[in-house]
Amino acid sequence: MKELNILLTELGISKVRLSKYLGVSRQMLYNYLAIDDINDWPKEKAAKILSLLNINSVDELKNIKATGEYIIEVEGRLNDGVKETSNKEIIADLKGFNKKEQELLSDIINILKEKLSSDSNKDAYNSYVYLLHFLKSMETTEELKYILAYMSKSLGFTDPMEFVFNKDKQFIFESIIFSAMTLYNNGGASKTKLGESHKRFVQDIEHKNEEKLSRTQELNTAKVQALKELGYIEINEDNAKEVLEKIAEIQSRKV
Repeated sequence: MKELNILLTELGISKVRLSKYLGVSRQMLYNYLAIDDINDWPKEKAAKILSLLNINSVDELKNIKATGEYIIEVEGRLNDGVKETSNKEIIADLKGFNKKEQELLSDIINILKEKLSSDSNKDAYNSYVYLLHFLKSMETTEELKYILAYMSKSLGFTDPMEFVFNKDKQFIFESIIFSAMTLYNNGGASKTKLGESHKRFVQDIEHKNEEKLSRTQELNTAKVQALKELGYIEINEDNAKEVLEKIAEIQSRKV
């Protein structure tokens, strides 16, 4: 199996992707590759690795040359195999969505899984934590949709004159972001020059957080008072509507 390991290295195939292609864990893949005879592999896995390399037996390994054309062919089969395996894993969770929605969700999930599985320095994890916050806030902050559109356009995925959201707002937002990115990329901005601006940015966030905390405390106070006036100990499924109406009434008394 020494020849197989050498060829996989020459082809640049990572153990993470190969384990996904075979549908096994990385540790199981290492166990397979440590076996001297591929005939001792499970038949299905041995057949898949031979199919990936487009050979009928391991005896043909010595005749393979890792040319650019061959690498591209193997990469194509590997991509198709990984996608097929991943789709089978998640397809049960996509019922109720139409075909385009299933394809979109499948592609997103596959990318997230692949990046996280090979995330050695936690950059992918930290990025996806921010992405989660981004997605959770999209319904209440419309500019987040404009940011996505801007990035899709600037990276060449979307026609720059396509406006699927509010055209006027999107046009203005994209123009402002382009000016800011131009300034950033051309070295026209420095940490020293922008120190005061970033300070105001931090202060604005702190102010919003204080308002949110104040609002939360206010709601908690109103909830406690509502429960007390209604004679309840806690909010539950049976009294939720009544308690919420009482909270609204208590808050209206302060207006």
